[in-house]
Amino acid sequence: MTTTGRRAPAPRNPTVPPEIIRPFPLREFIERLHRVQAVMAERDYEALVVADPANLYYLTGYNAWSFYTPQVLVVPLQGVPHLFARAMDAQGAHYTAALGPHHIHGYPEALVHRPDAHPMEWVTKEAIDVGVLPSGPGVRVAAELDSHFFSARGYLALRDGLGGAEIVDSAELVNWVRLVKSPAEQECLRYAGQIAEHVMLTALGAIEPGRRQCDIVADIQHAQTAGLDRLGGDYPAIVPMLPTGATAGTPHLTWSDRVMRYGEAATIELAGVHQRYHAPLARTVSLGKPPQYLADCASAVSEGWLALAEELRPGRTSHDVHSAFTQAIARHGLTKESRIGYSIGIGYPPDWGERTVSLREGSETVIEAGMAFHVILSMWMGGWGYETSEPVLITEAGVERLTSVPGGLTIKT
Repeated sequence: MTTTGRRAPAPRNPTVPPEIIRPFPLREFIERLHRVQAVMAERDYEALVVADPANLYYLTGYNAWSFYTPQVLVVPLQGVPHLFARAMDAQGAHYTAALGPHHIHGYPEALVHRPDAHPMEWVTKEAIDVGVLPSGPGVRVAAELDSHFFSARGYLALRDGLGGAEIVDSAELVNWVRLVKSPAEQECLRYAGQIAEHVMLTALGAIEPGRRQCDIVADIQHAQTAGLDRLGGDYPAIVPMLPTGATAGTPHLTWSDRVMRYGEAATIELAGVHQRYHAPLARTVSLGKPPQYLADCASAVSEGWLALAEELRPGRTSHDVHSAFTQAIARHGLTKESRIGYSIGIGYPPDWGERTVSLREGSETVIEAGMAFHVILSMWMGGWGYETSEPVLITEAGVERLTSVPGGLTIKT
């Protein structure tokens, strides 16, 4: 019985949480796990240590801003994975992860941000004790060694605790399994595309001479979060990009409190997000009549988009797609060295790309139905630039655009 006006303490390890927040039915998570374990068997891995929050979400549905401290999912060759996270975050996993209460473990708060100890020491021992992580000579364990979220100290702690087991790079195993989207994932991407369209139209309307960049971005971020009626938005893995004027010739710049000026151009790159699935989208705005070189560049890139869209279909390769674009713009005297796209799906900071397929010269990855890409056609010219991009889904028939925002250069007079 509780005292009036006071809240009863929540159970530390609820066996049946009052509300489960999962984006997909349990059977979908089981199918994903089995696909990952099949690849593990092919590669002779006895366990897989997953650190990328996008992969944790893919395999379990766990979703929280907790990735700034060590957290991993240990996937055995057979059976159910176990999640290991900071104790206060492990509680949230009971509400979002498709795991039973005995498969979620929280390490002590005393291990957070210490120079003389690391949480992976505790995690490794606990994972061995519960039987999900084999150890000793002859054992082969894979880990996400190139993940943003698996530090060098974490690796050393894992290595030292495994008693001579071999640790190998997973080579983005889960990321590649994620590449072909299920029907439910494809719907999430379509919803994200609807939000992206709304956000971009908001951005195009907000960019006006005399407005501060930060005020424009505030409008964009509000639209990203609010989403649409009955279709709420989510935070993006990357903040809005707004290179303007001379800086429009460089990528990945954000914003300042500088006032927009008549006669300059701005590139805007953003994303619509639903259930962590991202639909990135970019456009270029000219405040006033554009210079002829910018208009000509936009026209050439539009021609390139039509050419690559013909190749972006099942059975073609990433190289084929890239070649179609580069040949089209070459007729206008333009070249582009960087890739023209990459696979997308689930995203967490600092990136919404899947870190698998790149649409670039020499890549022989075969395009399949169910893949999704951010086709990004940016021309960084030094002192000026043009950017346009499309989130697309590959179907048996070819390219499905996830938004209907008009392409080409947007001119505001």
